[in-house]
Amino acid sequence: MGNVGHLKTGRMRMFVAVVPPDRPVEHLDEFLAPRREAASFRWSPPEQWHVTLAFMDHVPDRAYDGMLDRLAAAAAKRHPVEARITGGGAFPDPAGARVLFAGLSTDAEELTRMATGARNAVSTAGVEVDGQRFRPHVTLGRMNRPMELTSWVRLLDAYEGPAWSIDELALVASHLGEGPRGRARHELVGTFSLGPAGSGPAPPAAPPRGR
Repeated sequence: MGNVGHLKTGRMRMFVAVVPPDRPVEHLDEFLAPRREAASFRWSPPEQWHVTLAFMDHVPDRAYDGMLDRLAAAAAKRHPVEARITGGGAFPDPAGARVLFAGLSTDAEELTRMATGARNAVSTAGVEVDGQRFRPHVTLGRMNRPMELTSWVRLLDAYEGPAWSIDELALVASHLGEGPRGRARHELVGTFSLGPAGSGPAPPAAPPRGR
């Protein structure tokens, strides 16, 4: 996540997410570090690990401010929950995987409500939101072609990270092609505290440019 930047395409891709703090990220990173060289797929950088709640391929300027207000209101209706990264899996399945992911142990019902609230907030602001079924996970690696990853899934099944509190939602802009090796660069746009005590968004004064 970096400074405000421009999109070459003129389209702003954004997502609402749960972003784990440093401690669980570092713990999982240390667990994977001695094993990474054995992989024949592309790892996701630890600084970009997150759980996507709502994804928006294009956020128009006219809907931006209203979306912030609605996301703040949606977050205020939810409450913090404890979570830990544990276990793992692969999409669509370990035998022909395209994505390797770590799982999340938390209050599944409350997390689903966070996702539903975020998606409704985005949609009512006039922004089209991805309609895929919510399946909470942290993407660790991506494959260019289907691969057999059963051994990696079994490895992750034995993993359990430290607990932390999900107490805010993050709005992140994804700048395609602006990261290392042509990958996306993630930019934290704002955060929204869970619960009525902190119901206001904390975004930059102006929306990211290039939308």
